[in-house]
Amino acid sequence: MLNLLNFLPISIDAVELFSANNLFLIAVAIFWLVIASIQDFKGREVENWWTFSLIAFVLVFRAFVSVSEVNAVYFIWGLIGLGFGFILMNAFYYGRMFGGGDAKMLMALGTIIPLSFDWKINLELIILFTLIFLIAGAVYGIVYSKILMFMNFKRFKQEFSVILRKHKKIAYAVGVMGLLLFVLSVVLDFYAGRFLALLIFISPLLMIWAKAVENSCMVKSVDARDLTIGDLLISSIKIGKKIIKPDWEGLSEKELLFIQKNYKKKVLIRYGVPFIPAFLIALIILLSIIYF
Repeated sequence: MLNLLNFLPISIDAVELFSANNLFLIAVAIFWLVIASIQDFKGREVENWWTFSLIAFVLVFRAFVSVSEVNAVYFIWGLIGLGFGFILMNAFYYGRMFGGGDAKMLMALGTIIPLSFDWKINLELIILFTLIFLIAGAVYGIVYSKILMFMNFKRFKQEFSVILRKHKKIAYAVGVMGLLLFVLSVVLDFYAGRFLALLIFISPLLMIWAKAVENSCMVKSVDARDLTIGDLLISSIKIGKKIIKPDWEGLSEKELLFIQKNYKKKVLIRYGVPFIPAFLIALIILLSIIYF
């Protein structure tokens, strides 16, 4: 019996989950995620064919195992996992937490995560993976942003100063509010209030830090011909009478072709954090929890 944070009981048989068939699926997932991570770092996007080929490969393998063992459950769980992945994909995508490539990779991993024949264990695995991914993803994003900050520290420092001066009144007001709430929570002996006060106190600095990192490290000027589908515009582009506005989904294929054909100037775009490695980290953590 493994307890996650003493509130999520997970009854998992490691022997079953690390069967020969599952070990093959795990190896496939790690291989696909490694290649996808390289694509994400180099091109800031993961090719759709690479993600969908993972889905196809896993489902074909599950179907082969089901036929050979005369048991359709192994294949059915691949389809169920795909359905769960599809739901999570849309939740994260339309919640504007993910780009399209990241969301599709989450859906693809859904075909692999159900490694048991027991529905309770598979549900626990899906929940556990999602929790681990959210935590690991947040830590990964912070670490990656800090690395970018140190690599571009001079520009970051200048940008941080500019944003702080621009919003210093609000930052000071929120900071004072946090201090007052902290004093009140000490007087009332309210521990949860102290934690809330700390969050309020540091929230302006965190927001300014995040914005400074974005402006100094994640904005790039590129030629129109070097744009790709999904690139995030910083500002609107006017071409004749047509105006292409920034959109959280990024450039569509139609917009991209129009810009590359009719616009010769440089374009400011915002790069997001290459997030595919967070999936790999979360999967490795999940497997480690099961094994140990």
